[in-house]
Amino acid sequence: MHPNWQTFKKNYNMNILILQASPRAKGNTAWMAEEYKNAAEAAGHNVTLVNVSHKHIAGCLACEYCHGKGNGACIQKDDMQELYPLMAEAEVLVLAAPIYYFTLCAQIQAPIQRMYCVNAPAKVKKMALLCSSYSPGVYDGAMAEFRDICNYWHVENTGVVTAKIDEQKTDATRRKIIDLVSEL
Repeated sequence: MHPNWQTFKKNYNMNILILQASPRAKGNTAWMAEEYKNAAEAAGHNVTLVNVSHKHIAGCLACEYCHGKGNGACIQKDDMQELYPLMAEAEVLVLAAPIYYFTLCAQIQAPIQRMYCVNAPAKVKKMALLCSSYSPGVYDGAMAEFRDICNYWHVENTGVVTAKIDEQKTDATRRKIIDLVSEL
């Protein structure tokens, strides 16, 4: 361990926003998000975890108000208004989403699409993806979308942790999440 670990942690803490999209409070994706939060807080980071599945966030209307009269503000006034300030301050954005049918679930898609009004969160420099599913081999679509978002926003992809049915809520998955946090 670094001899000045406490000083190191204090000087390099980051603002982390986790958008958790599972409607199941004790579900596998929620567990993964909590494990990431716990590991990041233990490392000295500031973490905010938001369960977006319990928010009322509509999809983008493509009305272009935000790029005209809105000056970067969306015309829709829903629970996304709570996320915009959090996204503006986040340096690390973690998407935690169950995979129901080969891609990121609808609950995480709405906040991602609504970022259109600002193009990309101003301070986000790093992103991670946490996904769970009951089936193996269903993560490619979600991972491709995640990579595309990282590339478009010019942010570092710090990694992806997936957990299929026999990997959920295990010590091995917890270790993968802790390792992901250690890369910050």
